[in-house]
This record gives sequence, C-alpha cells and structure tokens, in this order.
Amino acid sequence: IIFSLCLGLTCLSGFFHMKNKNYRISKSHEELLIPPTPCHAKTNVMFLKTHKTASSTVLNIMFRFAERYNLTVALPADQLFHLGYPRTFVSQFVEGFEAIGQNYNIMCNHLRFNPLEVKKVMAANTFYFSILRNPIPLLESSYIYYKNNVPAFRSSRNVNAFLASPTKYYQPADYRENIYARNIMWFDFGYDNNAEDDTKYTQAVLEEIEQNFHLILIADYFDESMILLKHALCWDLDDVIYFKLNSRSQDTVQTLTPESEEKIKAWCSLDWKLYLHFNQSFWRRIEDTIGLEVLEKEVDHLRTRQKELMETCLSEQEAVRKDHIRNKALLPFQSGAANILGYNLRQDLDNRTLRTCQKMVMPELQYTSYLYAVQHPHKKRKELGLPLLWTSLQE
Repeated sequence: IIFSLCLGLTCLSGFFHMKNKNYRISKSHEELLIPPTPCHAKTNVMFLKTHKTASSTVLNIMFRFAERYNLTVALPADQLFHLGYPRTFVSQFVEGFEAIGQNYNIMCNHLRFNPLEVKKVMAANTFYFSILRNPIPLLESSYIYYKNNVPAFRSSRNVNAFLASPTKYYQPADYRENIYARNIMWFDFGYDNNAEDDTKYTQAVLEEIEQNFHLILIADYFDESMILLKHALCWDLDDVIYFKLNSRSQDTVQTLTPESEEKIKAWCSLDWKLYLHFNQSFWRRIEDTIGLEVLEKEVDHLRTRQKELMETCLSEQEAVRKDHIRNKALLPFQSGAANILGYNLRQDLDNRTLRTCQKMVMPELQYTSYLYAVQHPHKKRKELGLPLLWTSLQE
C-alpha cells in the first residue's frame, strides 16, 4: 500500500510538474511590459488523415488554407484519391515528387504513415498533426460506412451481432479488406492493427507517435480542437471555420448496447489506449497553452462566425440528405449503408461569395480533383463520374 501510495504521489507530482513547467511564479515588472512576440502562420503542415474521425472536414480546412496562401499540396498521383492507402506510404505516391522533390507545403490526403518517406516529401520545419476519435462511436461509424467492403462486416447482421463475437467474422488473413474492422487508427499511424496488446509495445508506440507528431486533436471535441490548432499553427479564426463534411443521416446510426460498447474497448484495445493517452495530453496541452477560459470564449467566437457563414451560404441552415442536394457537382461520395449528407447553396450569391461558399461545402473527392487540375494542368483530370462544378479553372 505504501509503495502504491508513493507511486501515486510521484505520478501526481510529475503531472503537476508537467503542467506548471511553462509558468514562472513571478514575472518582473519589465517582463510584463514586453509585448508577446507575434507568431507567423505555419505554412508547412502535414495532417495524417485518419478514418471516420471528422478528418474530411479537416482536409477541407487544409485545402482552403493552401489556396488562400497559394501553397503546394502533395496530391495523390494519377487517378488516385489516396496517397497509396492502405499500402504504407512511399514518396512516389505523390504526383510530381520526382520533379519537385521536397517543395510541398501541405499534405493531408489519406495515407498510412511512414515517417521516413513523408520526410522526403515535406520540409524539415513541417508541423505534423493528426486527429483521433473515441473508438466506440468510431467502430459503429466504420461498420455502417464500410458495410459492403469489409468481409467481417458484410457477413454479420448488424453492429451488435458483429461485436457479440468478432472473431467469428474477422479473419486476420483478409487483413487488407478487414482493416476498418479493428484498430483502424493504430493502422493509419503505420502500426499492426492485429498486434498483441502488450504494455511495453503499446508504450513504445505511444512514445514514437509523440515524437513524430506535434499535436493530436480529438474529434469528440472538434471545436476545441480547431481552436487548439489555430493557436498551434498561428492561423486566423477564419482559417479554421468549417461546415461539417461527410457526416451521415441520423437514421443510419445503429444503437450500440452497453455490452457492445465494452466489447469495443477490448476488441479495439490498441485504439482505446491510443485514444485515452492522447485525450489526456489534449486537455493538458489546452491548460498549458490557452487555458479553459480563453478556450471557451474562442469556441463561442468560432460558433458565432460559423453560424454567420451558414446564414450567408446555405439555403437550409443544415446539411441535407443526398437526394435533396440540388447541384449534383456537390454530391459527396456515398458508401455502404450510410446516407452521406451535403449542402445546398443560396441562389442569390454574388460570384465572390459563391466561390467562397462552394469551397466550404466541396466534398473531398471534388476538392482533390479540382486542386489536382490547378497544380497539374497538363495531366489528365481525375475522373469523378460527377458533373464538374467549374468547367474551366478561371470560372
């Protein structure tokens, strides 16, 4: 008991030491008079886009930022929309890498993380970040979205039936097709999603991720994440304003039983550990840098600004079902049993406002295809099978 008490106190003192290491107890009068040094917006940024974690919304933010500052995006080569996923990333998956080498500013399309190869593409001072989500809602979302693609999901009746006995449906031999069914975030970060959950191993992975990434956001606190990102990158509020993309209609959400929720923690235990660890460091980071009071104020500003933009841009003040989207060029990719929502823009917008609003609601595949056409005008346009929003890039 004494040993565990000492251990607890040591951990606690370590935590408080960590929390307070950025603060000095008293500042001299001169120090208080010095204005804080202005920071410069970071323009070399790598976002590891994880699956079913609100990452399509983050990708849209990254693409709009790239356009605003005329930055070069590392886009998938040829007709692909992912950077080689689910294969482990290599630099050749980036269009034009042989010609332009390390001169990319932004990288954010799906890839399976491979730090050495990513570093070949991105500058030395690149800021690396990613996003995680609670594995319980994540697995349910994966189940609906990938229902038709994943053998383990396809052969089970519903998500609760799958979770009652996952090993009955899940064959590690089908690992390429089945990655979405177990520890998908662990896989996206470049690790083996079927690995044994061994404390020494998981600890080593968590430490490696901390070394490779400057910031890990939490999708369950998306607005708070955007404020933290804004501060970390020294961006403006408008750089992180968003409309929620790639979300699905409520009627395609399956309710998990309490037993299923517990099963997910065990079945996806690597993802669960990953999430718990970085959820803790996320809040610690907020306390150490912004503070909860400032965070609350800035989240309010973000939501107010978002509401203003929705009133400006959208004919309905919310996302609509796929069959209610008037402009088919803005139809998001539909997958599995999900009904992926999109937006209708107001009819009375002037050209400049229309263009801004179009970019905010543009689904991932359309935006990737458009940026590819801008950056690689001599290459064949990426096939979408949808009408083009703009036939020429000048429009």
